[in-house]
Amino acid sequence: MVPAVAMEIVTTITDAVKNASPFTLAAYVLFSFFLLSQVFYIFICIVAPTPRDILRSETTYKHIEDNGSISSSKPLPYWKRTYDERKATAREKGDALDTKVAIEDAEVFMSLVVPAFNEENRLGIMLREAVEYLQREYGNEKADHRANGSVRRRPKGAQEQSNGHLASGNGSVLKELTGWEVVIISDGSTDKTIHTALEFARSLDTDSARRIRVTSLVENRGKGGAVTHGMRHVRGKYAVFADADGASKFEDLGKLLRELKKIEDKEGRGVAVGSRAHLVGSDEVVKRSFIRNLLMHSFHLLLWILTPPATAAIRDTQCGFKLFSRPALPYIIPHMHSESWIFDVEMLMLAEAASIPVAEVPIGWHEVQGSKLNVLWDSLGMAWGLFILRAAWAMGVYRRI
Repeated sequence: MVPAVAMEIVTTITDAVKNASPFTLAAYVLFSFFLLSQVFYIFICIVAPTPRDILRSETTYKHIEDNGSISSSKPLPYWKRTYDERKATAREKGDALDTKVAIEDAEVFMSLVVPAFNEENRLGIMLREAVEYLQREYGNEKADHRANGSVRRRPKGAQEQSNGHLASGNGSVLKELTGWEVVIISDGSTDKTIHTALEFARSLDTDSARRIRVTSLVENRGKGGAVTHGMRHVRGKYAVFADADGASKFEDLGKLLRELKKIEDKEGRGVAVGSRAHLVGSDEVVKRSFIRNLLMHSFHLLLWILTPPATAAIRDTQCGFKLFSRPALPYIIPHMHSESWIFDVEMLMLAEAASIPVAEVPIGWHEVQGSKLNVLWDSLGMAWGLFILRAAWAMGVYRRI
């Protein structure tokens, strides 16, 4: 019965098309396209991820006090609040251009954001490597200038050091901050991740311990949601996020900083992306399973097809080691929607849309046991997420706020 009715409908439509005038046929095609596009738009509106609201407790942090005790919850700084106030004031004056609004001044030189979900076994090792580097290269005692950004003197033609700072001397006058902070975002962890972070901070000297801030998300948001949340609350002139597994060679942060400074635009905006693309022919990659390498190359092809040119040109979008200059943050972080593994791509797409320069920088990297990535299902999820992400931005479901 059903096949007969279906055949009758198909026959009727076929006859109508054969007997239709060119004008009627064109109108029918246009109407069908319009109808399908509306259905697709509604579909994207339904399936496109929408970040949940931030809970009040998630805007606070804890740290280790001078006496070794855990502090009470304290409010996290929030640069976007000041930025929005300045933008509103600019618009009241008739100037709606974001380029006329500056983000509030940094308080430290380098901020590190670490997203962590059930990382009690790996977090401590990663933090030790990171803090040793941050203190050695950006700690106050290493500086020959004041931590509040006061003037210092440098020689003409000063050269950059491996950490991205300028070499010391006399002659030219520059302003530079020192200091660092680590913002650890426990992404709904159910193990001892928070305890591990605070105990690590307690093992440090008093000054360094206070630089470790631990925030707990009530429910798991995903790696992208945790990174975005942390980036909202950084105080650094530069902000980097790094995976809690310690797979990236942290001292390569100096390489990222040097390359970022080379490409910063006149507003000081820039992004440096840690890249493992140079390792594709190495033993660590070659020895991976056939299916894992196949999925990797398939994802790269999908990126090339679906993303805009500058983003598609990045050979490794997924490396969890990316550095942002502070002026770049308002063009990226407030507009993020993706909270899954595909969030890196959205960051790069937003940077491209805002004409922010991006540098891809080779870094050291090694495989670490304990990955929570399910190669097959997460790869399929990333492909689906990329398709929805691209469609949502292209069709206006997602918009800059």
